[in-house]
Amino acid sequence: MENIVVRNHVKVIGQGDQPIIFGHGFGCDQNMWRFITPAFMDKYKIILFDYVGSGSSDKNAYTSEKYQNLQGYVQDLLDVIESLKLQQSIFVGHSISSMIGLLASIKRPEYFKKLIMIGPSPCYLNDGEYIGGFERSDISELLDMMEMNFAGWASYMAPIAMSNPENPALTDELKQTFKSADPVIAREFAEVTFLSDHRNELSKVTVPVLIIQCSEDSIVPISVGDYLHKHIKGSTFSLMEAKGHYPHISHPNETIQCITGFL
Repeated sequence: MENIVVRNHVKVIGQGDQPIIFGHGFGCDQNMWRFITPAFMDKYKIILFDYVGSGSSDKNAYTSEKYQNLQGYVQDLLDVIESLKLQQSIFVGHSISSMIGLLASIKRPEYFKKLIMIGPSPCYLNDGEYIGGFERSDISELLDMMEMNFAGWASYMAPIAMSNPENPALTDELKQTFKSADPVIAREFAEVTFLSDHRNELSKVTVPVLIIQCSEDSIVPISVGDYLHKHIKGSTFSLMEAKGHYPHISHPNETIQCITGFL
């Protein structure tokens, strides 16, 4: 039997009984949560993991076929939950992980107590009246750049996504994280992320949802947060003062306040 804990580099920390799972976004790994987790150590059982192909996961477990859409990543999350025999978990997802958590909760609602989404988007492409933030040509250029000059792509993308020029160390860290990824896997994950469209699934969510949106996010416009809030019934919407797509790194205290306020 496959060892999920090894495959997904699963770590369990904290003193509490209530499970809280943190899922990283595209191009990242569980290290991205290090400023957030200390606030939850006392009361929660914290589960950290890397999706297959990311971070310190077993890259040999990655196949293009399994991960050609988000369902492969949804299965990763469900595997982690099942291997640890978790019930009624709180799931905190950043960026595309928000949709991975959402799809997992539709499949197995009994596994989830609440969903917390940081910078989520159900669709990154502009589509008629829906403004996702990108034209298809933008995404094609991005994917071409990743293929031709991966390091150049990382250097270009990191400052745009972090959007905190007053703290260059954070941008540099994100750039190094991007660069350390497997270029082929990262490009495939980018394609799956930026070309996915899960707007039709939003109405199927049955667990309470918090949508955390930054005041200025170069990856996800505020209109997307509004769209999610409108289409996920009973959801809570929290607009942060923080700017950028990584508030859990750039503004951990405000992010923690949003999360704890909802919990």
